[in-house]
Amino acid sequence: MSASTNLTSLWKQKSKSEQRSPQPDLKTSLDECVVALDLFLSNRFEDALAKLRSKAKDSMYHSLTYATILEMQAMMTFEPEDIISAGNTMKDAQAVCQKQVVSFKNTKQFTEEEMHAEVCYAECLLQRAALTFLQDENMISFIKGGIKVRNSYQMYKELLNIVQSSSYTKGENYSHLEGGVQLGIGAFNLTLSLLPTRILRLLKFVGFSGNKEFGLEQLQEGASTENFRALLCTMLLLCYHTFMSFVLGTGEGDVDDAERLLLPFLKRYPKGAIFLFFAGRIEEIRGNIDIAISRFEECCEAQQHWKQFHHMCYWELMWCFTFKRQWKMAYFYADLLSKENSWSKSTYMYMKAAYLSMFAEDDYKPFGDDEIELFREVPNMKQKIAGKSLPTEKFAIRKARRYLTQNPVKLTVPPLEMMYIWNGYTVIGKHQDLTEGMLETLNSAERRLDSVPVNEYLMDDKCLVKLLKGLCLKHLDKLSEAEEYFSWIHTNQHMIKYDHYLIPNALLEHGLLCMQEGRNDEAIKFLESAKQDYNNYSMESRTHFRIQAALLKLKANTQNGKKSLLPSL
Repeated sequence: MSASTNLTSLWKQKSKSEQRSPQPDLKTSLDECVVALDLFLSNRFEDALAKLRSKAKDSMYHSLTYATILEMQAMMTFEPEDIISAGNTMKDAQAVCQKQVVSFKNTKQFTEEEMHAEVCYAECLLQRAALTFLQDENMISFIKGGIKVRNSYQMYKELLNIVQSSSYTKGENYSHLEGGVQLGIGAFNLTLSLLPTRILRLLKFVGFSGNKEFGLEQLQEGASTENFRALLCTMLLLCYHTFMSFVLGTGEGDVDDAERLLLPFLKRYPKGAIFLFFAGRIEEIRGNIDIAISRFEECCEAQQHWKQFHHMCYWELMWCFTFKRQWKMAYFYADLLSKENSWSKSTYMYMKAAYLSMFAEDDYKPFGDDEIELFREVPNMKQKIAGKSLPTEKFAIRKARRYLTQNPVKLTVPPLEMMYIWNGYTVIGKHQDLTEGMLETLNSAERRLDSVPVNEYLMDDKCLVKLLKGLCLKHLDKLSEAEEYFSWIHTNQHMIKYDHYLIPNALLEHGLLCMQEGRNDEAIKFLESAKQDYNNYSMESRTHFRIQAALLKLKANTQNGKKSLLPSL
């Protein structure tokens, strides 16, 4: 099936009287898949898959739903085998959908069932693209697989034209069809709006564009009606507000909107693990760390069959205890992850060592672990998912290299540095006590650095502490002090030997501070410098995502009657 098929013209060629009734099994298939999703949301994961498995090779909706559940599992567990399995199953689902389309191409009429086959096929392509992003955050695989992305994107655009045309007659299952279009159009617009400019330039396909507000609007409409895709629209919105806006942005997600979307599902599925997890994440973002911990623990207790889902909770619990500076509890969850989860053994080992390094000298160290030996193990545990190494894992390995010498220079505050990589300071910034506590730890680290002999890592370590202190001071509304720290890093950038990522990130944070004070011209200068003047540093793509989010926010702020000073995004 070619994406160049002009679906709109095919639809317009037929009068309303020519359109055939939908195939009788379409509604039955949709009803059965909705029941399977209900089982899935009730923690009956195997029952849901069993209900779909027997028809997954013949029915487009059974096949798509089966693959979607496996993809949701992969996206929540990050298990390499889950990711590979989901990708293969989604590829099989795509083939089933394509057969459905081909079998109807022999007719002269474009039936409702063929429309559903088109939207299911487009959705398979979209979900396969999402899996490539999960494997490779820097988007290179996403771009290499661009033909699939383009086909899906063009199909959704054609389908949108059809359902919005005056010639379109709503069939019995129209809400499910339109929900599918809203999911695709919403997902593409939202995702493309987040991409850094340099990546968009590589997508040299005509017609690619992203409008965040339109994307959110489409997903909201899809989530608010009773249709097969309402759950996926809701899940994507929840992921955007509680994760994507933090990891790939500056934490601008709408937590209140996320809670509004979540509450009906939480009411219907009070023990639904997925929804308890999102409830915990919402409380965590709000700075209600103790309530968040209770939610994540409740989520683990709600089901025992899907053990990998516990690992998502362990990851969040690890960070919750990091925010509270309870290093032993954070170590406990890092240790659980290192033993039970295979997403990134290097990252988990690094975090275990990082937390041990924060213990007091007279603290008991569990299992006789020694942080130096653990750090030395980090490079040996490197792995690849679909041939790609995870950016976080690469970062952990780079940082751990300084322990490979006979007399290593210890890292300064490794858990607090990784916390920055995951945008944790935006979380604690909502809670004064947590922020002040973190600042106290950083002040102690700074005093230690002032007293150690000069070494090759000293300036890197000092710049790191300055960056993190600046963040804490910014959240405590001590903006002038924070600005001095960000400026200090830029002034001394030539003395940084290894951690070059600190320079563009200090400029990014300086730009965000200027935005907060309404100094937009200065903000643009710092953000553009961070974007244009530096490359080939750790976690570069994540930094560029955040720069893009900041520039988009600035662009929105400058379009209220004033001429924008921003370059074209």
